[in-house]
Amino acid sequence: MALSYIELLFFFLMIPITALALLSLHKNKDSIWWDRDAFNGLIIIIVIAFIYTTPWDNLMIAEGVWWYGEEAVLTYFWEAPLGEYLFFILQPILTAFFLFHIAKLSYPDMDIVSRKNRLQGIVAGLTVMAIGAAAMFNQETFYMGSILFWAGPVLAIQWGFGWPYLIKNIKIVTAAITIPTIYLWAVDYYAISEGLWIISEAHTTGLAVGILPVEEMLFFLVTNVFIVQGLVMYRWLSETEGVKNYVRNITGLK
Repeated sequence: MALSYIELLFFFLMIPITALALLSLHKNKDSIWWDRDAFNGLIIIIVIAFIYTTPWDNLMIAEGVWWYGEEAVLTYFWEAPLGEYLFFILQPILTAFFLFHIAKLSYPDMDIVSRKNRLQGIVAGLTVMAIGAAAMFNQETFYMGSILFWAGPVLAIQWGFGWPYLIKNIKIVTAAITIPTIYLWAVDYYAISEGLWIISEAHTTGLAVGILPVEEMLFFLVTNVFIVQGLVMYRWLSETEGVKNYVRNITGLK
């Protein structure tokens, strides 16, 4: 018997989150991540993810990009089931708790990011957005294009703020993105195989790993990129006085 959406979240997200938290209490008490600043950053990421993803997700459901099995959900809010909104909260926690087990970051000062670097980051993110916008005009690439269009502004902000810093910590960033992404691909594969949700063939390219469409793979990749980059740069901000001064200068805040 297939799991419901809520049961899927319990077994595949809440249990791993609990295990990672308990493991950290045992071995990472002195980690830089298990402190107020890190958890403040996580709360910010969750709030932004929830607010930013909700309208896009509901639009995709309304457009018929995916839908849910009859026995998978109990109630809907707008176009999306309750489990979808819980996923917006639990995925950042899962990915963040995995990141919290990664070794310490380096903290170079803000002078590693020049005005040219910031412009390059912004242009790169907006280019992703433009590619997505173009792809949305074709029905078969609509889902992939919508992901890129939706992702572009966030990438422009993050890369514009400090892509050279991300490169300085590329091994940690890559590991923290890759492992949770592969895990969530496996969860998604299971959900699709059990009919918890169904991905539209009309709105996808047909490229897949087994039954897992590349669009789904792209979605979990970019969302984990958002989470890890956001947390890593927030940690940089909280640890580096030069970054704080930079933010004060561009915002006018004291």
